[in-house]
Amino acid sequence: MPVKNTLIAVLLTILPVIVDAAPGERSGTLQKIAHTRTIAIGFHESTSPFTYMTGDGTVMGYSYDIALKIAEAVKRELKLPALQIKQIPFTTQSRFPIVQNGVSDLSCGATTNTTERQKMVAFSNTIFVAGSRLMTRKNSGIKDFPDLAGKTVVTFAASTSEKMLRRMNSEHGLHINIVSTFDRGDTPLSVLQAGQADAYMMDDVLLYATIREAWRPDEWVVTGRPQSYEAYGCILRKDDPAFKRVVDQEIARIMKSGEAEALYRKWLLSPIPPKGVNLNFPISEMMIELYKNPNDKAFD
Repeated sequence: MPVKNTLIAVLLTILPVIVDAAPGERSGTLQKIAHTRTIAIGFHESTSPFTYMTGDGTVMGYSYDIALKIAEAVKRELKLPALQIKQIPFTTQSRFPIVQNGVSDLSCGATTNTTERQKMVAFSNTIFVAGSRLMTRKNSGIKDFPDLAGKTVVTFAASTSEKMLRRMNSEHGLHINIVSTFDRGDTPLSVLQAGQADAYMMDDVLLYATIREAWRPDEWVVTGRPQSYEAYGCILRKDDPAFKRVVDQEIARIMKSGEAEALYRKWLLSPIPPKGVNLNFPISEMMIELYKNPNDKAFD
C-alpha cells in the first residue's frame, strides 16, 4: 500500500479514539456525567418554596428550577444530545453526606454557606439570601430575641439556627431551652403547635412558608431582628473546580440576565402549587445586590 494511503488509514483508525478521549480528559463530576449521561440532583421533600415534592411526586421549587438550569448548562458544556435527571431526596441531616459520597452531584435547596461547612463540601455562587428570625404566637409576648430568656425554642438539628441559639446561651446567659428536631416525626411546626415550644427559630423565608402550613395561620407571626444573614448555595463535592466553574457561571448568567429575578417572582411573589399559596415575600436589597454581583461568599 502506498505511504500516503497507509497514513490515511492510520489516521482514520485513531481519529475515533481521539474524539472519544476528549471527554475522558475531564475529571471529577463532569467526567462522571459525560460517561453516564446523567446528573444526580439532590432535593429536599418539604422546604417550600425552595425544593419540595407535591402529592403526585412532582419535585419543584425555586432552588430546583435553578438546579435544572445548571443541568442544561452542563449539557451544553459537555455537548451532550440529552442529559437524564436523576432526583435524589435528602434530609437536613443527609444533605452533606450524599454529596460527599457521590450519590448526588449537585444539591440546591436552602443550605446556608458557612466557612465551617466549606470543610465538608463546596458551595456554588449564592442563590438566595435570608435572615434568621422567630415564628411565635401573636399573643406570646415575644417580640425579639432578648424575650427568649428562659423560654423554649425549637429548631432543626444541625442547623445554623441551632448553633446561634447555643451561642446566645453561652454569650448572653439567656438560659433558652433548645429543642432540636429532625425532618421526620416531630418537626419544629408540630412541636410549636402542640405548645411544647414558645418560638421556632429559622430563616425568615422558611418561617413565612411554615405559617401557611399551620392549622390557624392567623395566630402566628414572624418577628425579631435578624440575628444573621444566610447565604444559600448549591452544594457540590470539594476539589472539583471544573464542575464548580460551570455551576457558578450559570448562576451568574441567570442572575445578570434577569432569569433569577423571574424565578423569585414565580416562587415567592406568586401563588405556587399545590394549594396556590402566595408567600408575598418582597425582594430584599441584598437580593438586588446579589443579582448585580454574583458571588460565593459566606456571611460568617
